[in-house]
Amino acid sequence: MKQLDRYIGKTVLSSCLVVMLTITGLDSLFAFIAELEDVSSNYPLTSATVYTLLTVPRRLIEYMPMSIMVGSLVGLGVLANGSELTVMRAAGISKYRILGSVMIPVLLLVLVSGVIGEYVAPKTEQAAIAKRAAVFGGTRAIGTKHGIWHREGKWFLHINAVKPDGNLLGVTLYEFNEQEELASAGFAQQVDYLNDNWVLKNFRITYFEENRTRVALFNEQIWSVSLEPELLSVLSVLPDNMSMRGLYRYSQYIEEQEIDASPYVLAFWKKFFLPLGIFALVLVAISSVFGSLRSVTMGQRIMVGVMIGIVFKIFQDLLGPASTVYGFSPLISALMPIFICFVAGSWLLRRSG
Repeated sequence: MKQLDRYIGKTVLSSCLVVMLTITGLDSLFAFIAELEDVSSNYPLTSATVYTLLTVPRRLIEYMPMSIMVGSLVGLGVLANGSELTVMRAAGISKYRILGSVMIPVLLLVLVSGVIGEYVAPKTEQAAIAKRAAVFGGTRAIGTKHGIWHREGKWFLHINAVKPDGNLLGVTLYEFNEQEELASAGFAQQVDYLNDNWVLKNFRITYFEENRTRVALFNEQIWSVSLEPELLSVLSVLPDNMSMRGLYRYSQYIEEQEIDASPYVLAFWKKFFLPLGIFALVLVAISSVFGSLRSVTMGQRIMVGVMIGIVFKIFQDLLGPASTVYGFSPLISALMPIFICFVAGSWLLRRSG
């Protein structure tokens, strides 16, 4: 049986890797072609190439569920076309035993994707955005895991967090005089970029004068600095591209600010249940090979696998906003497509006889 596990696992693993590299490679190629439109003296071809390469880990994770599903479908299809699955069944090997053999390489790929998604892709994505923003943003800033610092003349600014739309949360401003003494310190709960201006909201500033301090409060105040939203995108990585740790910390912070954190909570649960989602899709793929797809061509199998993967992704993307609009838990939104896949896959597997 170990020899059988190795044979099935090798076939499925090689098919998954080929599909994964093909899909990710094509998407990266199209992205690189799109980047060529921005190539100039300030943004040379080498920079466009580096930017595209840095986004490859994110693209790999993005297409991982579909790649593993289609790869499993192709791998089992190869065995089915060679009548090897028929021989295995005739030898008394059950469908569930074959299912277990397929899940071994799938588990390996899930573990690898988890490491890439948690430790590699968020950092390379942030580095890619930072390199591009450094060219098109035109200002200098230092980003850290504790926020972003920026200096402009006599001002030192600290930003706690950046939302995906480029607006800021928790901005502290320190102003120093010519003697390098603290002249004022202010804090704004939120800063929005409107009509080419930054607008400080719920802004409180303290002025340090010779013999006293003076406090001023503003509901809204124009903030004139050269820091541009393009540069701040270094910290505005989309929720789906953040690490689970980053999502947890970020959602905790904005919940403390009494701001809706559902997009980040949803992204957290989607990442948390990603292995279950992949296993559910593979279950559908395996049940299809034993059922209605056992006698069709490889091209048809690939088409069916791609269509199922697309439907699964669309369903996930629709349930996310729906959970916000209708007020049900992001946990339900993340689990529902997976549950439906498990039910459908189990039903098809039993129905295949």
